[in-house]
Amino acid sequence: MELLADKLRPTKLSDVIGQEHLVGKDKVLTNLIKNKKLFSMILYGNPGIGKTTLAIACVQELGVRYRLLNAVINNKDDFNVVIEEAKMYGEIVLIVDEIHRMNKDKQDLLLPYLENGLIILIGLTTSNPYYKVNPAIRSRCQIYELKSLSIKDIMKGLDKAIKVLPNCKLDKDAKEAIAKLVSGDYRSALNLLEVAYYSVKDHHITVDVVKSINSKPIVLGDQDGDYHYQIISAFQKSIRGSDVDASLYYLGRLLMIGDLDIIYRRMSVIAYEDIGLANPSMGPKVRAAIEAAEMLGMPEARIPLADVVIELALSPKSNSGISAIDKVLSDIENGSTGDVPSHINSENNPLYKYPHNYPKHWVKQQYLPDNIKNKKYYEPCNNKYEDGLNKINKEMKS
Repeated sequence: MELLADKLRPTKLSDVIGQEHLVGKDKVLTNLIKNKKLFSMILYGNPGIGKTTLAIACVQELGVRYRLLNAVINNKDDFNVVIEEAKMYGEIVLIVDEIHRMNKDKQDLLLPYLENGLIILIGLTTSNPYYKVNPAIRSRCQIYELKSLSIKDIMKGLDKAIKVLPNCKLDKDAKEAIAKLVSGDYRSALNLLEVAYYSVKDHHITVDVVKSINSKPIVLGDQDGDYHYQIISAFQKSIRGSDVDASLYYLGRLLMIGDLDIIYRRMSVIAYEDIGLANPSMGPKVRAAIEAAEMLGMPEARIPLADVVIELALSPKSNSGISAIDKVLSDIENGSTGDVPSHINSENNPLYKYPHNYPKHWVKQQYLPDNIKNKKYYEPCNNKYEDGLNKINKEMKS
């Protein structure tokens, strides 16, 4: 049985839902189709937002010969068949799903035919092609990012969908519920609508019907995908930037995905990398929040985690620790090393001055190797705690 998503797949750009920045009036893909010209390109973005749909709409509206392959599922022989077909007809458009997974053999096979124009490639991927697609392929393609669909876009698409489902009645609040549940994924919206349609005898879809099938939002960010790492990165950047609301939002996204381990690890990193010596108490506080979350389990774990994220976001910040140790490691890697000064190379050296034998347990003596004895690695940030540390440091060096 043909799925609703396949029945509704557009055959021309004007029927594509969303992506106005590419298919709107006088936008790049619209003008390419008007001028009956297509170039190799890569379309990337989240699942279910229309990458395959857009590619097929382009080739069908132009009426050109095309083939659709998957970089993982289809083998080298399948790609060879397309190349032979291209030779036979002079040109072919090859749409390759999951292009970021294309192995070197397939890439090497395609490259000469991309060069001579025999094959026009449309690559599809959920990964950022600037990082995940081979540079040799990427350099021969224009790259276009597809945007997640808005609730308004999804609702517009649902209005089209109910017209192909006989006797379908979709309540307004049910339509809004579907649009909100799918988090910009139109394919998921159509799948949810179709299940709801066939789950009731009279095909009358109410909000209760929708919620009985799925009441939990479809959260983008699977634990193996790039989008997951974007959320993690945004979580840390929001805390680093002291935006408490954004910090809580991305915490919520990670909680919905159910990835408590990455929350724990990232908060621990933040406590020492971004808060650091500006508020040294945050390390133990994060640890205590993690232990409380582990003891409580979800959903109560969200409470100590939210509390500590708020404090992390609003805490003063310092990166002096990570900056200092990175300078040290850089110097060591670049050969800025030397022998341990002779007076401290053993406990029994008579030239060694034992600090505890002196007032305030300190005495001036050289500890760094001769060639870097004046090196300064620690540069304090401007905050109350480090002002105190800096004062001590200056007194010791005076």
